[in-house]
Amino acid sequence: MTKLKVSRKAHFNAAHRLFRKDWSDEKNKAVFGKCSNPNYHGHNYDLIVSVTGAIDPKTGFVIDLKILKELVEQKVEDHLDHKNLNLEVPEFKDLNPTVENIAIVIYNRLKPFLEQFELEVVLYETPRNYVTYSG
Repeated sequence: MTKLKVSRKAHFNAAHRLFRKDWSDEKNKAVFGKCSNPNYHGHNYDLIVSVTGAIDPKTGFVIDLKILKELVEQKVEDHLDHKNLNLEVPEFKDLNPTVENIAIVIYNRLKPFLEQFELEVVLYETPRNYVTYSG
């Protein structure tokens, strides 16, 4: 069986603060630097969501890209775009919103709708800093 990876690129903007509630401001600043600014800071995130699977012989698709587009919009962009991750996104109530943790949250929001595929999330926090998560 031939498998292919199909990808959808997306974008969202969000603010966050990296810090641990159980650490002093001094320790947070020492560990997280300017990313621990008490007034938050923002990023223009680029996201690539990929699914790997077999080509459906009836459609010629691994997945209808319209379906993938709508899932990414509804489950990721609508949930995270123009939000303060620390204050407005329930998953980060007690979870530090590092790029690593954001990628895992995105994966977990999408995976239930893409169970039949291998799923991979690549999240760019900056053009040079990014993570890849595939479960």
